[in-house]
Amino acid sequence: MKLLFIGDIVGRPGRDIVCAEVPRLQAERNIDFIIANAENTAAGAGVTGAICQTLLKTGVDAITLGDHVWDQRGFDHEILDLDCVCRPANLPVACPGRDHLVVEKNGCRLAIFTVLGRSFVGMKAECPFLAADALLKKLNGVANAFFVEAHAEATSEKQALGWFLDGRATAVLGTHTHVTTADCSLLHRKTAFQCDVGMTGSHASVLGREIEPAIARFLDSMPRRCEVATGDVRLSATLVEFDAAGRAQDIERLSLPQSLWNFRVLQPMFPCRMIVYWNPRWSRRNTFIWLRIRTMLRQCPTTVLPNVSILLRAGLSA
Repeated sequence: MKLLFIGDIVGRPGRDIVCAEVPRLQAERNIDFIIANAENTAAGAGVTGAICQTLLKTGVDAITLGDHVWDQRGFDHEILDLDCVCRPANLPVACPGRDHLVVEKNGCRLAIFTVLGRSFVGMKAECPFLAADALLKKLNGVANAFFVEAHAEATSEKQALGWFLDGRATAVLGTHTHVTTADCSLLHRKTAFQCDVGMTGSHASVLGREIEPAIARFLDSMPRRCEVATGDVRLSATLVEFDAAGRAQDIERLSLPQSLWNFRVLQPMFPCRMIVYWNPRWSRRNTFIWLRIRTMLRQCPTTVLPNVSILLRAGLSA
C-alpha cells in the first residue's frame, strides 16, 4: 500500500498545482491514499468548505489542518459538514469538527489525525504526546495503519514524537514550517518519519508569500500585507509505502515543479522576454492552443517561458 502526504498548500498557486498533478501522480505511482494539509489554501490563511470540496474532487482522500484552522470566517460551521476533513486532535474537546478520520481502500483501513506542537506555536492545545497516545489506543482494532501529522515548529518536538510513536504509527510526518527537511527515514520499529514535508506553493517566496514585503517587515518592523507569491510553484509531498500490518517499508521525498503544458495553472518563472511565433499551417486545434498561450502572456508580458516557440513548433505542428 502507498500513501502520499502533500505538505502545506499555500493559496491559489498551491491549489492549482495539486489539482493538476494529483491525478497524474495517483495513476503513475499507483497511490492508494492521498492526504493533504490545506490550512493555508484560502489566500494563504485558513480554508473554506468550497476549497475542501475542490481538493477532494481531484483525488485527495483526506484533508488535515493546523493552527490556522479557524482563520476563515464561518469555517467553524462548515467543518461540521465535511466528512473527509479533520482538525487537530489535541484542540479542546469543545472545538467543532472531527479529531480523526478513517479511510478505507483496497481492504486497508487507514486512520489519520494531526496533533499540534506546543513549542513556539501560538494556539493553545493539549499535550500532543498524550493526545496521540490516547487516539492510537482508541483506534486500535479499528484501522490497520495509522498516519500521524505532527504540526509543530520545533524539530526536537517532532523528532521526540516520532520516536514516541515508533512501532505504533505507520508514519509520523511533520508540517508547519513550510521548509522541507532532508531527514526522511524509517525508525527502528518501521515507522516512517520526516520533520517537515514542506510547502506546496511558490518557492520563489518567503514561506509562500511575496519576497519584498517580507524583507521590509524584517528591516523596519512595520506591518505590511504579504500577498501569496506565484513564481516557481512546486508540489512538496512525501510518499510512504507500507505493508498489510501497517509497517512502513519505504519513504520518499517528492518535489514536483509545475507542468509547462498545464496552461490553466502556468505561472511566470523566468525573468526574460520572448516572442511566440504563430505558424499559419497549424491546424485549428493548434491555433486554439496558441491563442490561449498568447492571451496568458498578455496578462504577464514581462515574464515568459524560454524557447516556447521552439517547443510549440516541435509539439504542435506535427
